[in-house]
Amino acid sequence: MSNKVKTKDINAVVWNACDTFRGVIDPSQYKDYILVMLFLKYVSDVYSEKHKEYLEKYNGDAKRADRAMQLERFVVPSNSHFNFLHDNRNEDNIGELIDIGLADLEESNREKLTSADGAGIFRNISFNSSNLGDKKEKNARLKNLLQDFVKLDLTPSHLEGKDIIGDAYEFLIANFASDAGKKAGEFYTPAGVSTLLAKLTKSKSGARIYDPTCGSASLLIKAAREAEDNNFSLYGQEANGSTWALAVMNMFLHGFDNASIRWGDTLRNPKHIEGDTLMKFDTVVANPPFSLDKWGQEELEDDKFSRFSRGLPPKSKGDWAFISHMIESAYEGIGKVGVVVPHGVLFRGSSEGRIRKKVIEDNLLDAVIGLPANLFFGTGIPAAILIFNKGKQERKETLFIDASAHFANGKNQNELLPEHINRIVLTYEDFKADKLKHGVIEEKYSYVSTYSELEENEFNLNIPRYVDTFEEEAEIDITAVQQEIDKLEKELAKVQHEMKGYLVKLEL
Repeated sequence: MSNKVKTKDINAVVWNACDTFRGVIDPSQYKDYILVMLFLKYVSDVYSEKHKEYLEKYNGDAKRADRAMQLERFVVPSNSHFNFLHDNRNEDNIGELIDIGLADLEESNREKLTSADGAGIFRNISFNSSNLGDKKEKNARLKNLLQDFVKLDLTPSHLEGKDIIGDAYEFLIANFASDAGKKAGEFYTPAGVSTLLAKLTKSKSGARIYDPTCGSASLLIKAAREAEDNNFSLYGQEANGSTWALAVMNMFLHGFDNASIRWGDTLRNPKHIEGDTLMKFDTVVANPPFSLDKWGQEELEDDKFSRFSRGLPPKSKGDWAFISHMIESAYEGIGKVGVVVPHGVLFRGSSEGRIRKKVIEDNLLDAVIGLPANLFFGTGIPAAILIFNKGKQERKETLFIDASAHFANGKNQNELLPEHINRIVLTYEDFKADKLKHGVIEEKYSYVSTYSELEENEFNLNIPRYVDTFEEEAEIDITAVQQEIDKLEKELAKVQHEMKGYLVKLEL
């Protein structure tokens, strides 16, 4: 019988550790403490196992083993090691010891754990914070946390598979998202939506893959997993500091050590630059914040990267600002863009209407896919996916899919199952392979529109204009209904007569 540690074992221990914080701080905050501790335990266990291997190799020569460890993928100073912190769990200043340990871990692995401008991934979290209660309460909580995590054996040789840690991390982020409600959309795209987007934009060998609003990087990781082979490079940017830190850890736990994840506001200050221009990518995917207010319109009227040549979006709705950035970041002639948007993006007028018209005139729009309602954390509104293709050449058609009725009912959120995802993906692949001709492809589900139809509709992309989902109501048989009414009226009269009889008896 195998004693290998499985994802569900880690999930159980770590989810249990959350009880230490429940009711004290908001789930959207305590996720950072739990996930940082999971990361620390993992790198400590990996480091210890490697060190043991070198000691055996060099017959117990500690100096040679220590020298070899300096060349490993990760360096863990002795005071940063989980075991050191666990040994000191009863110390009066345990919060401070954890913070110092994390700072030293960061310093020893600057290339991996700090951003290009020197910000470290642990700078936004403090285990010594008064958020965790007064000194006595805080120390008790941190001791419990260390006690919970010491039960986890995360040494690679004891794990069932190489994705165990990454999968546990994703499980936790998803659970925190369902706990955190409204704030969750800021850091997590539901797994079904990420998988769908990754499959629709499947990357070829050698691709550069980019997410300009990467959250905790779950979508980027899905895009990596759907790529043709292991020859790809990953790039992301995230505006929220603690979410950016989660993304960096997430990448590392999934084995993507060389991913370039930057911290900063992508619209005001894009960090992936080559010379004076935006870096270009083969695949650009994102789930940007819906209709972001104050996205930076005033500062970006004269955008030095010319992202808004098709028009400047309204200052209270940043959807087309993100889309414009994504299109501009994709390689000319080959780049693909997949983006999750609220439905208003498809039909709102004014400046948004003008940008939409230009994008369609430039023959960039490949597909419009309507998703079911209540898929996303914190909002019940249905969203859509837009696929842009910079390699459409002569073809000027656009695929519309209405997948809004195809989902599984979930407890809090609806869910896209593999069969729902595959149906969308297969329809889109047939469209790309030129197997679908203009008109209805599948009743109440898919339609291929010509450019002239879009033009006739004044470039309005509202899906019901193309996919007719109208359900005719069944004809009513008036005679049968009248007979049913007559029958019910007779029964009612009979019951009333009986009731009268009972009342007379009661009066006697």
